[in-house]
Formats: sequence, C-alpha cells, structure tokens
Amino acid sequence: MHGFNAQGVWSIYRFEMARALRTLWQSLAAPVITTSLYFVVFGGALGSRIENVDGVNYGAFIVPGLIMLSLLQQSISNASIGIYFPKFTGTVYELLSAPISAMEMVLGYVGAAATKSIVIGLIILVTASFFVDLDIRHPFAMAAFLILTSLAFSLFGFIIGIWAKGFEQLNFVPVLLVTPLTFLGGAFYSIDMLPEPWRTVSLFNPVVYLVSGFRWSFFGEGDVDIWVSLGFTGGFLALCLFVVWLIFRTGWRLKS
Repeated sequence: MHGFNAQGVWSIYRFEMARALRTLWQSLAAPVITTSLYFVVFGGALGSRIENVDGVNYGAFIVPGLIMLSLLQQSISNASIGIYFPKFTGTVYELLSAPISAMEMVLGYVGAAATKSIVIGLIILVTASFFVDLDIRHPFAMAAFLILTSLAFSLFGFIIGIWAKGFEQLNFVPVLLVTPLTFLGGAFYSIDMLPEPWRTVSLFNPVVYLVSGFRWSFFGEGDVDIWVSLGFTGGFLALCLFVVWLIFRTGWRLKS
C-alpha cells in the first residue's frame, strides 16, 4: 500500500490543463460569442414577446439554463477526450502500471475537466452580466451546484471516454442525448408553462432537476423543490463514482 500520490495527481491535472491552455483563446472566445448570440436571438426575439417568467426578466431567466447547457457539454467533452486519448494512443497502460491508484488517476482527469467547465461557466456568467442585471440570491448554493454538476458530469464524461471505441461514440452522448435533453429540460423556459401531460413528462427528464436547482440559486424560484434537485445531483454523482469504481475493479475497456 502506498500513501496518497499527490505528485501523480498534480502531474495528470497539470498535463490536462496545459492541453486546454494551448487553445486558450478558442476556449475563452467560444462561450463569449455563443452567449452573446443567445442573448441576441433569445433575449431579443423572444424577450420582446415574453417580458418575464415567474416575475423574472426573460433575459435574466435564461442565464442559469445557458450556463447549465455549456457546463454539461464542456464537462462531458473535456473528461471524455482526456481519458480517450491515452486509450487511443496506448499510453493508458503506462498509467495503469504506474504507482498511482485508480482514485488518484480519476482525481487528476476529472478535477481538470471540472475546473475547465467551471471557468467556462463563470465566463458565461460574466458575459451575461453585460446584457442583463443579475442578482444572485443564494451565491453559495450557486457555487455548490456549479461544482457538483461539473464534477458529476465530468465523471460521466470519464465513463463515456472509457466506453467509446471511436470518435463517433465519443460525440454520441453529448450531441444526441445531453444537448436535446437540456433544451427540453426548461433551460430557456419554465416547465410550468407547459400544458399537461407534457409538464409531467418533463419531470422524467433528469436535466430539469439540474436547471431548476441552479435557477433557484439565482432567483429563489425553481420548477421543482430545491432539495429534490440537490438530491438528484448528489445521487447522480454517487452513481457515476460507483460506475467508475466498477470499471477499475473489472478493467472493463481499459485492460482489454
């Protein structure tokens, strides 16, 4: 048994962050441009027709959903690519034989992916503040949701990166599953605006609970109870941790 290998975790973390820094301007410019376009399209076109939702200006109302959309995409993408390339190049075998535990390896990759996602989320928040007045009622809850969601979906991305056998599979879940679920999960509208049975159907969309909890931290209002949202986020994080533990326990898609 060896003690905690902080140097090993830091090496993986630093390597992954350095990879992001090589495309720094692209990483920073993309969310700023995308956020501005969303405000021009959604805020300008729809904002003139929908003045407020639940007493909140529509432009401000879409900010939590916009951040959450980017957060989910970035977390999954960063973590899945981070572990997929060592698999693709074969260097994962060197990692598996190195004096570093599975937990330490996951900490390095997932920590870096979550850090990048949180930074992007904060950039979007700052960009949005130039377009609308934002008053975050529960900043600590907002930070907690930001961190928990980034960690949970970075773990989810890590699982996808191990599962994927090619670049097509790597992009399948973020593009064809997560993005549609986010758009249908109340990112740009309240599910209370939907008629039955569509409102009830929406409650089976897991992204509803993430967006609702995050929106509550901004405005004190959400589509579902805040504790349900928090419980779902924590539960998904625990499930992903369990799946990652099983993967390293069995060596699935890593040692074969």
